[in-house]
Amino acid sequence: MAIITAPGTTEKPGRSEPAIRNNARRNRKIRDNVTGHAFLIGAVLCFALFSWYPMIRGIVMSFQRTKRGVTTWVGWDNYTRIVADPSFWPAWKNTFYFTVLALILGYAVPFFVAILLNELRHAKGYLRILVYLPVMLPPASALFLFKFYAYDPSDAGLFNAILKSLHLPTSQWMQSADATMPAMVIASTWMNMGGAVLIYLASLQNIPGELYEAAELDGAGLWRRIWNVTIPQTRLILALLAMMQIVATMQLFIEPLILANGAGTEDSATTVAYLIYQHGFFQNDLNGAAALGVIMLVVLAAFSAVYVRLTTKQD
Repeated sequence: MAIITAPGTTEKPGRSEPAIRNNARRNRKIRDNVTGHAFLIGAVLCFALFSWYPMIRGIVMSFQRTKRGVTTWVGWDNYTRIVADPSFWPAWKNTFYFTVLALILGYAVPFFVAILLNELRHAKGYLRILVYLPVMLPPASALFLFKFYAYDPSDAGLFNAILKSLHLPTSQWMQSADATMPAMVIASTWMNMGGAVLIYLASLQNIPGELYEAAELDGAGLWRRIWNVTIPQTRLILALLAMMQIVATMQLFIEPLILANGAGTEDSATTVAYLIYQHGFFQNDLNGAAALGVIMLVVLAAFSAVYVRLTTKQD
């Protein structure tokens, strides 16, 4: 069949409209992928430069000894020397003690505060801001507030004034070896619970109201509703925040540094992270500090692996 064209014109061979649209769609996808990968490469480079490289460099340094600018390989000598340090085992004991106390207090309190805020009908926004406000304070400022105002060992201190008004014995707080860790847990919980409360609130608001209505029809009280409805429905969030809580508290550093001036009374506040700081900056033992950091990395990695294994089996 002949194609009739206007006089003086010739038809140029070209692509059909569907082919043109497909080509434009393909080019748009390529541009989107290039843009997305460009942002991804930037993030990967940041992680590689500021996270992965220091970690690999620390592992390498833990097997070296640098003296007067000369670096030599010493194998496991740094690890043997660090484990033999008299402060090594007390630091781990204090770190685990703080972690257990933080799980009892700092992990449970935000959850029940979130339940309380979720049940309120008035002033929700104001109370949420009030709970989250400590998170917005610089940690050093909040800790100095506790140190010089709340934990003042005299009767002028806030907590001692409260105890005295209740006719209870006062405490020396940070000057007492027995009260140091509980005092740091209280301060840390007050500083950091705002973020956990908001996460719990978001999780609680996703629970279908029909479950609570059915529980009320069955005659379930508040505690039974929490145990049989709230906790099972927020199990994944509870497990995730538990792992994050343990990993964060195992790296406790700024609280003993400011509240207890580092080691505390009778080394009651010495933690693994603070011991790393001591070796690196006070004793100029960067290789020993790197070895201790690798030991902490292995402990946290082992815990994370066990956690992932257990949660996978539960799921």
